[in-house]
Amino acid sequence: MKIKKGIILAGGTGSRLYPLTIATNKQLLPIYDKPAIYYPLATLMLAGIQDILFISTPRDLPILQILFGDGSSLGMNFSYQVQHKPGGLPEAFIVGEKFINTEPVAMILGDNFFHAHGLPEILSRAVQSCTGAGIFTHRVEDPSQYGVVVVDKNDTILEIEEKPKNFKSNLAITGLYYFDETVCERAKKLFPSERNELEIVDLLKSYLLEDKLSMSLLGRGTVWFDVGTPRALLDASNYVQVVQDRQGIAIASPEEVAWRMNFISKDPLEKLVNGLPKGRYKQYLHGLVEL
Repeated sequence: MKIKKGIILAGGTGSRLYPLTIATNKQLLPIYDKPAIYYPLATLMLAGIQDILFISTPRDLPILQILFGDGSSLGMNFSYQVQHKPGGLPEAFIVGEKFINTEPVAMILGDNFFHAHGLPEILSRAVQSCTGAGIFTHRVEDPSQYGVVVVDKNDTILEIEEKPKNFKSNLAITGLYYFDETVCERAKKLFPSERNELEIVDLLKSYLLEDKLSMSLLGRGTVWFDVGTPRALLDASNYVQVVQDRQGIAIASPEEVAWRMNFISKDPLEKLVNGLPKGRYKQYLHGLVEL
């Protein structure tokens, strides 16, 4: 079954970014010239997903509603749900159960950034036919900071380890997942860990035990950032600045993605552009309208 729904989990305390996050949500901090949350939103849009639920804190959710509205101007449908306190990533499927409504769903973390040539094709293949659960992995230098998967020579998943000290693999699990219609019931059966949170690794293991977990490796040429630290936020910003300035393109512009994915036609795009304040962003989008 094709995935038509997506969740962006945009809560958390942002403790690793303190004091930047005293007064704002980490997903609203800038990656160069756009809020960080634009980047995961664009990733789901590039996968062809138009029905999206934002989950965030009571303080930050109203700001996201101001930022995005109902999504109709982008040809999207945006919903919003409060997560009152951090309870672990799988809690998103309990909080968002009515939105999911026993359908397959993708989930992306609001602080994850993906960019690559051919990324829309990679994402589209993954969501076209959802059976079980799927993860996206990326090779990293220090696997001890991530959940990692151990695979055999055929890339069949053998084991999942959470932040291993003595790691057997350097394949990190990124913050982009997709799940079949059983995910809500599976999430409700999980037990809290020592951190008193539901763990995404435990949810993934429930699929692995039934041989229903697949992996897509994001290979060379794919850029992935978890912008939960000041260094990563800076690195991602520098990357976006270099690519945009040298190539004359915008990374993760929701307006452009909506137009290129045919969610909206040129007339609605022009209406959006005309409503923007003067500046470089408007100038760039105005150039698309004139194509």
